[in-house]
Amino acid sequence: MTAVAPTLQAFFVSRLDRQQDASVHTVDSYRHAFRLLLSYAAARTGKTPSQLDLADLDAALVSGFLDHLEDDRANSVASRNTRLAALHSFFRFASYHHPEHAETIQQVLAIPRKKTQSIPRSFLTRAEMDAVASAPDIATWCGRRDHVLLVVALRTGLRLSELTGLRCRDVEFGAAAHVKCLGKGRKRRDTPLDKPTVEQLRSWMVERRGEPDDPLFPSLRGGRLSPDAVQRLVAKHVTTARKTCPSLANKHVSTHNLRHSCAMDLLRNGLDVAVLAMWLGHEKLESVNAYIHADPTIKQRALDRLTPLNPDTKPGRYKPSDELLAFLEGL
Repeated sequence: MTAVAPTLQAFFVSRLDRQQDASVHTVDSYRHAFRLLLSYAAARTGKTPSQLDLADLDAALVSGFLDHLEDDRANSVASRNTRLAALHSFFRFASYHHPEHAETIQQVLAIPRKKTQSIPRSFLTRAEMDAVASAPDIATWCGRRDHVLLVVALRTGLRLSELTGLRCRDVEFGAAAHVKCLGKGRKRRDTPLDKPTVEQLRSWMVERRGEPDDPLFPSLRGGRLSPDAVQRLVAKHVTTARKTCPSLANKHVSTHNLRHSCAMDLLRNGLDVAVLAMWLGHEKLESVNAYIHADPTIKQRALDRLTPLNPDTKPGRYKPSDELLAFLEGL
């Protein structure tokens, strides 16, 4: 018998914290993955999480858990792969401490990542962005908080973890107003703010009356808003916005869509892709290619700048001169 609890605790304390010095975002992601897995395992085995044995977390249970994420929780393949990466990391750690479970561990480590399909990024038009930002009821404290949060998300393109991690001291006013954030891979960056956003942040911070280390967008209890809470408030205000903006009816909008919308708005206004990559905190320029593919009007503007082809060129189609070539062409 090898209880999961002490090994999992050692994984978070010894491996992630002391050995790898993992970022708070990594720890938070891994923690959420294991909360979901342990709840699923408890329901399937009838044991409480503290009673689970390492042998209970075999390949069959882990595979069922991954299917549960996609089928029951409607998670994307990318989210499924993120959860699997956390499990693989834990089982590699467990392999050094519990060789007696080598067969079970190797079977779990052999579960492959799923290939993801590249699809165009979903984003909001400028009218839809305005409708979502205007949806909160600014007659209430929560409404004013949500309004400024949505404006900051749409104008900066911060990731969800970056948005919830903002503190009062991270906002810098002045000639070059910006917000500071700790991004993916522990990369710090400054994101500029336009004048309307600065004015709204000034008013909010006067009302907020927070200390430098207090969260910029607190919960009603004063603590940091959780990622799930932000997702819920975005969904709530998008539902409200659909009443005045019918084009939102067929769009699924999450906090990540707000990030995409900011990127597309910057591109449409002529921002260079290299600057956009730095703005969003991407290490590689290839990461912003998806935004270029998402909006056909960007490609159309590039096409309009091309020199027209010779108008005297006659249209035609390739015709193979051989039966075997014709066969291959028809495949």
